[in-house]
Amino acid sequence: MKHAKDYLNSPRTIKLESTLSDVLKKIIDEKKSRLLVTENDKITGLVTEKDLGLFLLTDDSERKLDEIPLSEIVVKIKSVDENAGLDQCANIMLKNGIGSVVTTSHDNINGILTKTDLVRYFTKTHPGEKIVGEYMSPYYAWMYSDEPLHKVVLKMIEQKISRVILRNRQEIPVGIVTFRDLFKLALDLGRHGDVLDNRDPAISVIFPRKGFISESGFGGITKIDEIMSKDIVSVNYDDDLAKTGKMLLEKNINGAGVLSANGNIIGIISKTDIIKAVAFLK
Repeated sequence: MKHAKDYLNSPRTIKLESTLSDVLKKIIDEKKSRLLVTENDKITGLVTEKDLGLFLLTDDSERKLDEIPLSEIVVKIKSVDENAGLDQCANIMLKNGIGSVVTTSHDNINGILTKTDLVRYFTKTHPGEKIVGEYMSPYYAWMYSDEPLHKVVLKMIEQKISRVILRNRQEIPVGIVTFRDLFKLALDLGRHGDVLDNRDPAISVIFPRKGFISESGFGGITKIDEIMSKDIVSVNYDDDLAKTGKMLLEKNINGAGVLSANGNIIGIISKTDIIKAVAFLK
């Protein structure tokens, strides 16, 4: 079994005095799911894609993104010694519902280990040993693609999930929406204090920005099919788990739909599911 120090990465950081606009831009531009937060050049916290997403989804203020301080969503970091086994790191992540741990050497932070790193380890060292069906999550959240954005967002909040499969009214999956899709919308519309509603061709209404869950904000006027990703990445139930992990890494995505022999979506396989396999490796 390899150790944390064999797969750790140099920390990507952002200053505590930054705003949510700064965080969103950095996460999108650098395609990172988490950033370590520094205060006086010392790492003191963490901001993750999921925490950022849940905050944005529940924020009903009229503040623009550059008016919201990063300090409102920073969370504590969880650390392990750099010599900890990768299975131990995987168990810590699963037990605490987190996607990363910082690594330390002589009590000093020297890196970060993420779910992605554990998936990379598994794909390289355990090909052909497990199949997708053994570790997939059989439940997946779905909604109709013509629903307003705020209804989809409420489901994400209630179930604390970062992706929703979208179906048309013929019950055929047509797309997926994730936090990253919402981040791009937030970065665009969240710069403005007001939003223009042109749903009624006879009248235009300007109202406060508000948040994703507001029926009068852009969560109410935006249809989910306007921002969803139309390509649903999928794998088969009996596909090799290591090859599936490699595919997730290559496409820089966190999960994929799992298809039955009949081609129906029967679940989701995510990076979190794959680290379950790492946690129980002998």
